[in-house]
Amino acid sequence: MSRKPELKGRAARLARLFPTTGGRGQAARAPFVLLVVLLLGGGLIGLLVLNSALSEGSFKLDDLQKETKSLTDQEQALQRDIDSYSAPDALQRRARELGMVPGGDPAFLGPDGTVKGVPGAAPEQSSAQVVQPPEAIVPPAVMSAPPSPQATPVPTPSTTPSSPTPTPGR
Repeated sequence: MSRKPELKGRAARLARLFPTTGGRGQAARAPFVLLVVLLLGGGLIGLLVLNSALSEGSFKLDDLQKETKSLTDQEQALQRDIDSYSAPDALQRRARELGMVPGGDPAFLGPDGTVKGVPGAAPEQSSAQVVQPPEAIVPPAVMSAPPSPQATPVPTPSTTPSSPTPTPGR
C-alpha cells in the first residue's frame, strides 16, 4: 500500500490549504455553487426591475408627448383667434360697433414746443350710423361698479341729430 510521506513545517501548512480529492471536495464546492446561483438570480432580478422602470418611463414619455401636442394645437388655435381679432378690418368693424369714428389728421408737438402738422376734426357721423354697443361686450363687473368721482360722464348719442360741438385744444 502506498503511504504518503508526512510533511513537516511549511509544506504541511500548505498542504492543509488545498483540499484533497475525498469528501472534503464536495463540501468546498457547495458555497461556490451557491454564490454563483445567488449572483445569477440577483442579476436577473436587477434586469427585471430595470426593464420595468424603463417601460414605465416610456409610457410617461408617450403621455407627455400627447399632452404637448394637444397644448401646441390649443396654443395655435388661440393664436389664430388673436390674429383674427387684431386684424385691421376686424378692429375697424368692432370700433364702429362701439360707436367710434376714425380720427382726423393728427398734429405733433416737437421737443421745443412747436406744432407740426395741421390738426383736423374727425368726419361727422350721422345718427343712423351710430350703433349702441350691446351689453354683452361690457363685462357685468364694470356695469355694476359705481362711477368713480373722477370719471367724466359720457354723452349718449340721441336719436335726433344735433350739431357737433367743437372740442377745445384740438
